[in-house]
Amino acid sequence: MASSAKDIPLRELKDTVSQLKTMVSEQTELIKSLRLVIDEKSSHEKALQEQVDYLTKKLFGSSSEKRSDDIPGQQNLFDEAEMEQDSSLPEEETVIREHARKKKATHEDLFKGLKVEKVVVPLPEEDQICPVCGTQMVLIGEEYVRRELEFIPATCKVIEYYSQSYGCPSCKEGSGDTEKPVIIKSQVPDALVGKGPASASTVAWTMYQKYANGLPLYRQEKDWKQYGAQISRTTLANWIIYCSRNYFQPMYDYFHRELLKRSFAMADETRVQVLNEEGRRAQTQSFMWLFRSGEDGLPAIILYGYSPTRSGSHAREFLEGYNGYLETDGYQGYNHLPGIRRCSCWAHIRRYFIDAVPKGKQYDYSQPAVQGVQYCNRLFTIEDSINKKYPGDYEKRKQLRLEKEKPVLEAFWSWLDQQKPVRNSRMDKAVNYVLNRRDTAETYLEDGRCSFTNNLSENAIRPFAVGRKNWLFSSSVDGANASAVVYTMVEMAKAHDLNIYGYLKFLLEHRPGKDMTDEQLAELAPWSEKLQSIKNRM
Repeated sequence: MASSAKDIPLRELKDTVSQLKTMVSEQTELIKSLRLVIDEKSSHEKALQEQVDYLTKKLFGSSSEKRSDDIPGQQNLFDEAEMEQDSSLPEEETVIREHARKKKATHEDLFKGLKVEKVVVPLPEEDQICPVCGTQMVLIGEEYVRRELEFIPATCKVIEYYSQSYGCPSCKEGSGDTEKPVIIKSQVPDALVGKGPASASTVAWTMYQKYANGLPLYRQEKDWKQYGAQISRTTLANWIIYCSRNYFQPMYDYFHRELLKRSFAMADETRVQVLNEEGRRAQTQSFMWLFRSGEDGLPAIILYGYSPTRSGSHAREFLEGYNGYLETDGYQGYNHLPGIRRCSCWAHIRRYFIDAVPKGKQYDYSQPAVQGVQYCNRLFTIEDSINKKYPGDYEKRKQLRLEKEKPVLEAFWSWLDQQKPVRNSRMDKAVNYVLNRRDTAETYLEDGRCSFTNNLSENAIRPFAVGRKNWLFSSSVDGANASAVVYTMVEMAKAHDLNIYGYLKFLLEHRPGKDMTDEQLAELAPWSEKLQSIKNRM
């Protein structure tokens, strides 16, 4: 009995120890869970700070993506021996910045293509007497002194067409069974739009002002009033829609057919707001797509296309029948298009790493994001050197890409596999973005005509984005489709160095029709010899 009494404190002590162990274990688990919460909150806070820094940079920072190898005095991730130029690549000239002189443009260069009017300023008669002997002086020559640019404001005039009627004097009493006089009238050219006053020059100028200069129709309405013409913005919009549908659409369809015959294409897309889309709110975003030819040495083709959504079905429908390479950004809607080998844009890949660089750490090469930028810079440097030395030599470009760029790519992938970025950080997004596109990022090595970046299509769609800031939206689906067609003609003119207004007016004067053959439409294309007269001048 006494022994049992002694065991009671011992059991209580053991129970207490067990309880304490359980408590310690629970506290340990609680500490671990709290640490996980703290780490997660810390990561979330870091991601939010990165986002703040990123948005601040976008709002107030420089938009330039100048590579560090372009900045004098900056180091590089690659060692000096690796950076030495290979004999197969062009040698870079050493330029002393202080001695560099940019050639100053002459007046002939500045005003090339403008009509020159010569003004000779005579010496007043009273000054033509020799001040020494009083003899009448004679003209012995003239010299050029200066020139000035004179602006002649646009003017409008109204052209009234009349037809003439001719009657046969011998048959004025009638002839034949009808006993009616014989009268023949001259044929007046058909009006451009219905029976309205629109002319090729008027509509072409309206299109040029909106789609090349970004001038909204409500401001053009006021501008026309200054010239003495009362034309409402609704009328201007109707002219654009009518002419794009009836005269530009056949050219657009021809360009589309020609693009599908190519083997290298590029694509991009941007948002557009259309107010009166059936079944959709006015605030809903629609999209304007851009498809263009690649670097294949053939005449450039640039096409805009409107769609109510960003669905990849639009790309599939537009590119139906196309077989070849397609350079795009990272949008997944281009995946799984039949007959297409997709190429990823290295400018977008580089941009992800640039966005992941911490604030103020652009030249800290211990930063993984900076290292990623440097790998991309190395590829861009080699690519620039190849293109500079062998422009248009696509076989040589393919050869040198495999020799010089593929080893850099292999090192890049190896480095990328070793990265363990913080989850949801911008570096994490950059790593995942690239790894998910590893196959398409190397597709450009297969053919020298594949582009390294998607910059050509981004440059072609930029005028639309700039114009959108001015005219803000399209009032209708018809207006959005018309904008796509007219922007196509504007960018085609620019790509072939034609005067934009001149090309629009040329098309409206010739009025391409749906019954025209491709051979006939080719005569109206911007690469046609017929268009040389409007090249590089008004």
